[in-house]
Amino acid sequence: MSSYADLLRTPGVARIIGAQLTARFPNGMLSLAYLLHVEGITGSYGAAGLVLAATSVGQAVAGPLTSRWMGIWGMRRVLVLTLIVCAISMGAVALLVLPVWAYMLIGLVGGLATPPVQPAVRTIYPKMVNSRQLTPLFSLDASAQEIIWVAAPVVTTFIATQVSTTTAILVAMAFLVGGGSWFIASPEVGRVRIPRSRRSIGKVLARRPVLLATITGFLLVGACAAVEASVVASFGEGSADSGIVLAIWAIASLVGGLSFGHIPIGPWALSRRMFVVFIGMTLAIFASGFWSLSAALLVAGITLAPALAVMFAIVSASVKFSETAEAYGWAGTGQLIGAAIGSAFAGFLIDANGPVGGFWVAAAFAGVGFIVPTVFVRWHPDLRERDASPSPDTEPVAVQPS
Repeated sequence: MSSYADLLRTPGVARIIGAQLTARFPNGMLSLAYLLHVEGITGSYGAAGLVLAATSVGQAVAGPLTSRWMGIWGMRRVLVLTLIVCAISMGAVALLVLPVWAYMLIGLVGGLATPPVQPAVRTIYPKMVNSRQLTPLFSLDASAQEIIWVAAPVVTTFIATQVSTTTAILVAMAFLVGGGSWFIASPEVGRVRIPRSRRSIGKVLARRPVLLATITGFLLVGACAAVEASVVASFGEGSADSGIVLAIWAIASLVGGLSFGHIPIGPWALSRRMFVVFIGMTLAIFASGFWSLSAALLVAGITLAPALAVMFAIVSASVKFSETAEAYGWAGTGQLIGAAIGSAFAGFLIDANGPVGGFWVAAAFAGVGFIVPTVFVRWHPDLRERDASPSPDTEPVAVQPS
């Protein structure tokens, strides 16, 4: 743990982690808040699902696009513009009574304007710490984001049920504006400039580690989304047990990320971590009751954040600095699509076979998520004796003839 203490003593690290977590806190609130709000207005979960789907599509498209814009117009300009548009869209959903198609349109615009805080901060990290500290910092970041997935749904549910769904969305908007402003005002955001990429959009996926991280992240988050749906179905929407089980799972991921973050990343690192996730999600198929399911997800969670940290590190180590934001944007898009597809498949099988159907989906996604980095292990860089920082951008320098 001393490596994390050293990290947090590094100037600016604790502040930038706190700011980006606050700015991203609505990511864990908004889906549930929109679901409850639109269902309350329309009386239809199907209509609410359409609004969520439109929002997710916008977020998926925005990932690489807005990340790339940061290299053209600068981080602060893009972050400010997207923050304003996203906040307005959230306020419109919260305060206006509209037909479903209008909510879908607003959700799409809001998704497209999701501030690219995650790609921005992971582009900044290599400029804040030395090469020895970078891998532990990625692990700390992956672990800390579990706070979002533990606390945000609880906060949303409490506010929506005890006050109103409108208030729940407005609180999410307050986190977005407050945390986003804090992040944008951070000196590091103004200090770090992303060079304009000379390659066309999407070319970064030709780098095999980026493609590997994007595909594996898609499968990992798809498995996680299926687990969340299955746990809620196992205990019912009104039961506190589902929230406790999911909290145990997230805490296991947090502890695992902090425990394994210092381990050097070899070519089999992602495969090994995904194998443990697969074992835990397979055990969940056979679990019955609170304790056995908690134990299964404890196993699945222990290498969840470490797997994400490996993905962040291999992306960073395999691209030029000008490509980092777009590369993380694509990785985020893969995860968003995985969450949508994992939830959808789990929903169909839960309807047909009960909660166990969702755990089948989770185990299948995690199983393929283990197979992919195993089969394509040559795509996985060996970082045990190598700096995980991105390569510097170089360009010809004009010189005067002698």
